[in-house]
Amino acid sequence: MSNTDRDDGGGVQQGGAPSPDALLPTLDEEQLGVLRWVGREWGRVSGDPEAWRRALPVDPDLGRYPAPSEILPVRFGRFVRVSPVGGQPSGVEATGEDTRPSRLGRVGSGVRHVLLGAPLRSTAIAYERMRKVVALPVLSADALSSVAYGPEAMLAVLVLGGASALSYSVPVAATIVFLMLAVGMSYRQTIRAYPHGGGSYIVATANLGRVPGLAAAAGLMTDYILTVAVSVASGMAAVTSAIPSLEPDIVAIGVVVIAVLLAGNLRGVRQAGVLFAAPTYAFVLAVFVLVALGLFDAADRGFQPVAAPRLTATEGVDVLLVLRAFASGSTAMTGIEAISNAVPAFRPTEWRNARTTLTWMVGLLIALFAGTIALVHLDGVVPSAKETVLSQLAHRAFGPGFLYVFTQAATAAILLLAANTAYNDFPRVLFLLARDNQAPRIFLRLGDRLAFSNGIILLSVAAAAIYAAFDGRTAPLIPLYAVGVFLAFTLSQAGMVVHWWRLRDRHWRKSLAFNATGALLSAIVFITAGVTKFTEGAWFAVLVVGLFILVTTRIRHHYDVVGKALELHPHAVEVPSRTITPPRSEDGAKRTNAQTSSPEPEAPTEAQSEAETEETPEEIHPLSIVPIATLDLAGMRALAYAASLQQPVLALHISPSEDEAQRFREYWREWGDHLPLKIVVSPYRTIVAPLVNYIESLHHQRPDLTLTVILPEIVVRHWRHRLLHNRLAARLRRALRPLPKIVVTTVPFHV
Repeated sequence: MSNTDRDDGGGVQQGGAPSPDALLPTLDEEQLGVLRWVGREWGRVSGDPEAWRRALPVDPDLGRYPAPSEILPVRFGRFVRVSPVGGQPSGVEATGEDTRPSRLGRVGSGVRHVLLGAPLRSTAIAYERMRKVVALPVLSADALSSVAYGPEAMLAVLVLGGASALSYSVPVAATIVFLMLAVGMSYRQTIRAYPHGGGSYIVATANLGRVPGLAAAAGLMTDYILTVAVSVASGMAAVTSAIPSLEPDIVAIGVVVIAVLLAGNLRGVRQAGVLFAAPTYAFVLAVFVLVALGLFDAADRGFQPVAAPRLTATEGVDVLLVLRAFASGSTAMTGIEAISNAVPAFRPTEWRNARTTLTWMVGLLIALFAGTIALVHLDGVVPSAKETVLSQLAHRAFGPGFLYVFTQAATAAILLLAANTAYNDFPRVLFLLARDNQAPRIFLRLGDRLAFSNGIILLSVAAAAIYAAFDGRTAPLIPLYAVGVFLAFTLSQAGMVVHWWRLRDRHWRKSLAFNATGALLSAIVFITAGVTKFTEGAWFAVLVVGLFILVTTRIRHHYDVVGKALELHPHAVEVPSRTITPPRSEDGAKRTNAQTSSPEPEAPTEAQSEAETEETPEEIHPLSIVPIATLDLAGMRALAYAASLQQPVLALHISPSEDEAQRFREYWREWGDHLPLKIVVSPYRTIVAPLVNYIESLHHQRPDLTLTVILPEIVVRHWRHRLLHNRLAARLRRALRPLPKIVVTTVPFHV
């Protein structure tokens, strides 16, 4: 919530399921014990808690935010109507910083609402999960679409050895099919072992250690970024095979496609699934029809292969060439791990639905890949610079008619939209890294549509940059592709071997054998791709993995330092030499005035209050408000500072859910409930808007009060560390500045 950077983390559901409480900390028994100790010290010096409550000049209970009648936003605007005390409604932007948006801001928010949809409440997260029929196209599009370029990548290496090398296409393809089956079965075991979501990062970290886990995460994230770039590049190749005149514009068109993917995924998982389901099913149908018709034609000639065109060998046929072809063809397996990463995105029972969907995906992938290779072998097709292999097969089977156009359109659509798998899993891996303090905590935030918006935006920017840097070409991206994905496969499967060896439950030997086979084959592909394609660009992927581990390790170190500095411990609290006297209530103040025969001051009118005409100290009627996110050292110092002023104090906590609100109330009671506390539940996970709205409502209730908002602020030594914190104090200061009779002060906490 409000004032600190929430560096401790917490409130995360098991396995990385999205949780609106992820930014807020949980306290273990040791921390609760320290909190009770600090509370006892507070009680010794701060006086009677009831005196602090009686001194409040306002009623802190202003109702819910938004009010029950105002829960749903208007249809074409993102502004929730919230009526402050005083009866004058003010528009509060659902995720903005200003309670009085400008006309330009309203127009921009309206456009965003139309494009992305209305913000979803946190309680809607259960309804954003996917059925199997939707999850299959969303999470399998990457793997299934690789049929369009995986076989071609394998053949592009074999043709370097001439016609004799092409004879190895069938055994190499058979080995890849076996690898698909082994890795697919291995990930079924992973889902069984990690029913709440067990991607490569979780499995490798839990069983192999933090550095292997980071290496797996680096491989996954490299894979996902390249998935978007390669899918769009391959889709544009399919388009230009049918419409060559678009060749000069492939970079611009591809960037536009990535922008469409960005907008579609910002609408949320379920919306994106419905949007992208049709192209996946259309592609599966088109390839099945193509393979069936091609095999039917081959049956008429007794399945005799057609002679391939004459080829000039540029390399000798050796083991290295075959291994390179195997590594290139194995890119058809990219995306096979996506379902195990996204188990929490399924409807209950999540793990069972995920395993079923994984089985469907592996079966379809093997059928499409094997069928395509069979047609290539029977029809004598070889890669061409002007036309893709799949386009050549479709031309031979269908001619230039409707079915050819349908096949090319379906291929282009699934390739362009296959990146949606990466959009589902890349932000989730970032979320897990941020949860473990190994990535900026901004990636824990759920957006308006309950998607990890910041991760989605980062993925789009990175993929668009790589796509443009390689001029939208598929071939130079493939060497970068295989290294990352098979590094993650290898570490994940090796982690599962360790898992079964430690657990040794029922059928553990069979599960270990599956995962060991998957680990061995994945390691062979990873080493082969790394060695044979090192000079072609694989070196860059290896460098990225190393830099990723270095950066995430440094981020973890910084958060550990900050967390240690913010941690409450007994010797960090100095007992004041004087007792803090609670301020007198207004009734007590009036009695004192009467006893001294001083005339009681008249309450100022609202116009006088709004004019801010106070000239002498006795004209100031103060109230301190301390937005408090967590009871850490920075928050406690802000509360102590406010209490030391000996004027009325109100602590304010903005909670994203009722569960977190109840948890914070319990922590507050453990501390001793020494000051008045108001908790505002923000169902749209916003911070600034409900806080500003609440403060403005207090001002409407008592226009004569001068409200002092006291904000803790973490101050870091280096500018680069500012990127790791949310700078909430600065945002609140900007948002509160336009409001009358509001004083904003910060209590800096240096780390």
